[in-house]
Amino acid sequence: MVLPGRAMATFRLALIQLQVSSIKSENLTRACGLIREASKQGAQIVSLPECFNSPYGTKYFPEYAEKIPGDSTQKLSEVAKECSIYVIGGSIPEKDAGKLYNTCAVFGPDGTLLVKHRKLHLFDIDVPGKITFQESETLSPGDSFSTFDTPYCSVGLGICYDIRFSELAQIYAQRGCQLLVYPGAFNLTTGPAHWELLQRGRAVDNQVYVATASPARDEKASYVAWGHSTVVSPWGEVLAKAGTEETIVYADIDLKKLAEIRQQIPIFSQKRSDLYAVEAKKS
Repeated sequence: MVLPGRAMATFRLALIQLQVSSIKSENLTRACGLIREASKQGAQIVSLPECFNSPYGTKYFPEYAEKIPGDSTQKLSEVAKECSIYVIGGSIPEKDAGKLYNTCAVFGPDGTLLVKHRKLHLFDIDVPGKITFQESETLSPGDSFSTFDTPYCSVGLGICYDIRFSELAQIYAQRGCQLLVYPGAFNLTTGPAHWELLQRGRAVDNQVYVATASPARDEKASYVAWGHSTVVSPWGEVLAKAGTEETIVYADIDLKKLAEIRQQIPIFSQKRSDLYAVEAKKS
């Protein structure tokens, strides 16, 4: 029994590591099927990976882009309501007012759109001899923080490259988030170097759970995702981690454990706000 006004201390999180194909309808059908499977296994919050309905790449974004609401997000709304769970819709290329965004739509157990996160930091990188990628060739950045409340805890959202910017996670922690979810598609250069490191860093720095949902690896794709969808505890432990294939990763999130860690190492009350601060410039 849950007392009125008291959050539930534990819940099951599922990350869907989807094998993304070039056929949008097929991606949507499989994604919804795996969401149903995760729900049957007791998951109360389920996340899809970044760019789950289309191949990842600047040449694909204009072709696969949709409005929100649109066909893809309508299907996510329906499956969230059918299963009575929270669905974090990874991300899709979104078109709005002549611009394209990399956008995550979140739906509640009644199918309502709770929040829409547009990727804040565009992935424009150049590692000589390894990878060059320019999301800004086609995408525009979002300009707002994205959180949503559940009966368990508040959740903060980022997409892939957003995880490298520690200030975003700090703002979310300041706003009471205890779980940060980053649908992401790191590659074979940055994946082995930084994927797990960044997640564990964000988790320990902010004493929060951190989850990352990646597409499954497709060696034939023009952009090859690292895979290894992961859940990390506030202590920095890897609680669950996928391989490279299509799968569902489960983790039982224990908010009592989070509270104990914050009590044992009380970094929030010990910050030197007389010397430094990270502050939001927008609400």
